[in-house]
Amino acid sequence: MRGNGTRRTGSRGNQTATTGWLFTAPVLIILGVFLVLPVVMAAWVSVSDWTGRGSPFAVGTQFVGAKNFEAIVSGGGLAERDFGTALRNNLYYVVLVVPLQTMVSLFLAVMVNGRMLKGRGFFRTAFYFPSVTSTVAITVLWLFLFNATGAVNKFLSLLGVTGPNWFQEPTGVFHLLAQAVGIGSPPPAMESGTLLGVSWWDWLSGPSAAMSAFILMAIFTTSGTFMLLFIAALQNLQGELEEAAMLDGASSWQRFWYVTLPMLRPTLFTVITLGLIGTWQIFDQIYTGTQGGPAKTTITPAYLSFSTAFNNQQWGQGAAIAFILFAIIIVFTVIQRVLLRERDSVPRRKRMNPKPSRGRAL
Repeated sequence: MRGNGTRRTGSRGNQTATTGWLFTAPVLIILGVFLVLPVVMAAWVSVSDWTGRGSPFAVGTQFVGAKNFEAIVSGGGLAERDFGTALRNNLYYVVLVVPLQTMVSLFLAVMVNGRMLKGRGFFRTAFYFPSVTSTVAITVLWLFLFNATGAVNKFLSLLGVTGPNWFQEPTGVFHLLAQAVGIGSPPPAMESGTLLGVSWWDWLSGPSAAMSAFILMAIFTTSGTFMLLFIAALQNLQGELEEAAMLDGASSWQRFWYVTLPMLRPTLFTVITLGLIGTWQIFDQIYTGTQGGPAKTTITPAYLSFSTAFNNQQWGQGAAIAFILFAIIIVFTVIQRVLLRERDSVPRRKRMNPKPSRGRAL
């Protein structure tokens, strides 16, 4: 009897497993065809000499090892210099956009989440509206606003400031500031030393005026989306802690800094992670607005991967740039995860072996 019961239970478990696989099979097939297979194909293209004609898995396509990766990171030619320039441009974009958009979105969320604010629905919609607008439309608008005779320069002229020709000035912001204080030429050591084909002086040039305009556009268009994440997190917070802090005499800033912000740590991690991924993948603004100009000061790894593959027909190098970009995103995500992880203020040994109180010992 016990043997028949065991076999019946095993048969029922097999039927459940089969049913589960039947339900999940369509999703697994779709993921395999549209996600895994393209990744495998791109990985093969990055280590082959595929010319873009026919199938990458055809007989004539040869394995070239890490040749495409070497041409990008240590080839010493134009490919290495373009990749170094793209990394420099994108690095300034990430360093400036991610913190600023996080702070702006958190500020907006705290403001529109206030109980005393009237018309909160209107303000939430207004701040979120740029996020649902077409990137192409906003880029074209930005080109008009930041034109040499556009509204931005007209506003700056009212303040007595002569605005730059935003999308034609290739000089970096830091170099412009250095020229303003009389530093017009680089030190010899910074001019001779290079990294990825770019001199140290050019690495420290800062974002160009055109890239600065794109940085402002990214903050304007993405802050609304992250504001919604912070609003959802703020509405799920326990009000008792803030009320207790208020009874203890904490000021508004102290309640936000010591009570609210620590409880927003998971949302903060999500926002920064999404910001890092999005900023390292900037492409559509560059393609629509400047296509890398002026003087390649707005070229990014994502756009360089596209132009190398589709314009220059260097499909292997284009795929290699994409995989290097993927590795960069993973590294930055791990770094910020380590920096934002929760740390216990009480050592584990003390928590496991608490010391008896003096009164109890007596």
